[in-house]
Amino acid sequence: MSEPTALRVLFAGTPQFAAVHLQALLDSPHTVVAAYTQPDRRAGRGKKLQASPVKQLAEAHGIPVEQPPSLRDTDAQAVLARYNADVMVVVAYGLILPQAVLDTPTLGCVNVHGSLLPRWRGAAPIQRAVEAGDEESGITIMQMDAGLDTGAMLSKVSCAITPTDSAGDLHDKLAAIGPPLLLETLSDLPRFQADAQAQDDQLATYAHKIEKAEALIDWQLSATALERAVCAFNPFPIAYTEVEGERIKLWRASAVNLPGSPELPGTVLRADRGGILISCGEGALNVEHLQLPGGKALTAEQILNARAAMFAPGTQLGAA
Repeated sequence: MSEPTALRVLFAGTPQFAAVHLQALLDSPHTVVAAYTQPDRRAGRGKKLQASPVKQLAEAHGIPVEQPPSLRDTDAQAVLARYNADVMVVVAYGLILPQAVLDTPTLGCVNVHGSLLPRWRGAAPIQRAVEAGDEESGITIMQMDAGLDTGAMLSKVSCAITPTDSAGDLHDKLAAIGPPLLLETLSDLPRFQADAQAQDDQLATYAHKIEKAEALIDWQLSATALERAVCAFNPFPIAYTEVEGERIKLWRASAVNLPGSPELPGTVLRADRGGILISCGEGALNVEHLQLPGGKALTAEQILNARAAMFAPGTQLGAA
């Protein structure tokens, strides 16, 4: 068996999930000729410009970094072409690749996507899988085309989603299984491309971008739906409700089946060391970890030691 061919790789990605895959490439026989990432963004309380995790990693290894605001510009496309890459690996980059870019590397562009395509095409596959109560997720490596996550599938690997997994937990699982699959696929990319499978568009679902407004808890929903929402929005943007005009973030919660609806949705039914039990449209939600304004995430028991009156039984949450 011949040795795998070392490729000249252009890498395109932005967040930590992408940086994990870049590190795997840096540790491999392949040569990363440049890293593409989104322009620095202002973040934090001081609103200072911050480099993406991919940029930080690339610069630490002396890899050229390109940050064009768009790849539709012909000058940006010319710069990309000069790297003479065999393949472009794209992981959570955040910019659309026009056809001219898709056609530039010898072997085209491949994408590492955090779902089992065609389920959860789009921007937020990890959060939407958790929110929907899916029992499994995975990584799909796809040959990119002009559509949104519609390209032919080169390889897949799956992992289980447990009922207690947050989006952060699933992110970490996928970040562990994605890099080995990427390296396996690149080790004989022409063979994987020859065996690529087209996606069944009839089975496709779309993972819309997470909006901060979605994190506001609607107590009219079922406890099961709210348990999933709390998991899906952890660690971003964090589900929240309001108590006495203060925003309370919910980090961990579990659904509890209760016969009937004993109180209006959003009513505190019980508050003790086991959690804060809140009535929902169906069932009740037991909040186990939460965060008060200006504080850090604590257990319900710790919160109640200091602010028990705020969550006294009968208190209405989320009321205007």
